[in-house]
Amino acid sequence: MHSLLTLLVIPALLAQAPPPQQQVAAPNNLPAQRIGPNDLLSIQVYGAPELSRSVRVSQEGVIRVPMLKTVFAVEGKLPGELESVIAAAIAKEQILVDPVVTVTVAEYVSRPISVMGSVKQPLTFQAFGNVTLLEALSRAGGLTPEAGSEILLSRTQAGPDGKPANLILRVPVKQLIDQADPELNYPLRGGEEIRIPEAGKIFVVGNVKKPGAFPMRDNFDTTVLKMLALSEGLLPFATDEAYIYRREGAENGRNEIQIHLSKIIERKSPDVPLLANDVLYIPDNKRRRMTMTMVDRLVTFGAGTASGMLVWRR
Repeated sequence: MHSLLTLLVIPALLAQAPPPQQQVAAPNNLPAQRIGPNDLLSIQVYGAPELSRSVRVSQEGVIRVPMLKTVFAVEGKLPGELESVIAAAIAKEQILVDPVVTVTVAEYVSRPISVMGSVKQPLTFQAFGNVTLLEALSRAGGLTPEAGSEILLSRTQAGPDGKPANLILRVPVKQLIDQADPELNYPLRGGEEIRIPEAGKIFVVGNVKKPGAFPMRDNFDTTVLKMLALSEGLLPFATDEAYIYRREGAENGRNEIQIHLSKIIERKSPDVPLLANDVLYIPDNKRRRMTMTMVDRLVTFGAGTASGMLVWRR
C-alpha cells in the first residue's frame, strides 16, 4: 500500500514543480580572432539570462547589451578582452556584484577572402586561423587551363600617412607552384582579393596545319617557332615570308611586321618573340602553287601520251 501511494504522489509533485530556468544556448565557438564589423557574438552572463544573448556588431564596430547604458567599441578586440570590459560595465552599473561573462564568436563575416578569375570554383570564405595563398587557391579547386602566368593579390595596408592604402602584389604562378617558393606563399588575414586573369592568346592563321588561338603560358618564351610547333607545322606552298600583326597604342591600330620565316626555320635568323594578342599570318605562295599545278598537268599529259591515252584536265 505504501509503495502504491509513493508511485501516485511523486508524479504529482513533479508536475507541480516550476520549470528549470532556461539559459541561452551558446553556439560552437569559432577560433578566437579579432572582432570586426558585422560579426555575430554570443554573450553569456552566468546567472543572468536576461543579459545573455547573441549580438551583431554594427558597421561602426560597436554593440549594445540589454540593460546596460554603455556602448561597447569591440572592433579589433579579442573575445577574451571583451569579456573583461562587459563584466566591468555590469559591476559599475550595479546590476551584478561579481559577474562572470563569456564571449564567443558565432559567425565571422568581417574577414572575407575572395578568389575569382581562372579558377575551377570561384568562392568567398572567411579567414580562420592561418590561411595562405596556396590554401586559398586549393579551396577554389586550383587553376584552370586558361589561367595566365600571374596571380594578382589585392590587400589593404597602412600607407605612409597611416591611412589605409590598397596594395596589389603580382605573384608568378611558375615560382609559386612549380618552384614552390615559400616567400611567395603569402599569409592571408582577411580582406584580400585574389584574381587570376586568363592567359593572353596568340592567333596563328594561314598556311599551317592547325590554325587557331593558343594561350600564352610564358611571357618570356613565346616565339614564332613555338607557335609553328603548336600549330603542327607548315602546309605545302607556304611563303618564305610571314607577317605579325600587333596592336599598337590605344587607337586600335595594328602594326604589320614582316619576318623572314624560312631563315628562322633554317636557323639563319634569330627567332622572333611574340606578344599577347599578336596575329601570326603565313600567306600562301600562289605563284608557286600555280607552277606546281602546271608541272603536275604536264607530267600527267606526258604519261598519258606515252601510254596512248590523252587526258586533259581543266
